[in-house]
Amino acid sequence: MVAHLASLAGLIIPLGNIVGPLVVWLIKKDTMPFVDDQGKEALNFNITVFIAALVSGVLTLVLIGILMLLVVGLGWLILTIIAALKANEGTAYRYPFTLRLIK
Repeated sequence: MVAHLASLAGLIIPLGNIVGPLVVWLIKKDTMPFVDDQGKEALNFNITVFIAALVSGVLTLVLIGILMLLVVGLGWLILTIIAALKANEGTAYRYPFTLRLIK
């Protein structure tokens, strides 16, 4: 749960949405298999969101990016909260539309 919620650091710290889950995953990956799995999932999702936000930022030049930034931001927040709740229940959560870059 902490790995998912650590991504909310991105609301305060630039790139905190990637650094937060990365720190949790690196600290606990060897001792807790569930944290290893969910930490990688949270990290992959936040990297995917970062890429989508960059693309949306570029597309603001043609105005559609503004809407895309809103959708990406709202989706990020909602899916992060859902993932944290599922992880709190002990259920492995898989984010939709996520690039699995870290395996």
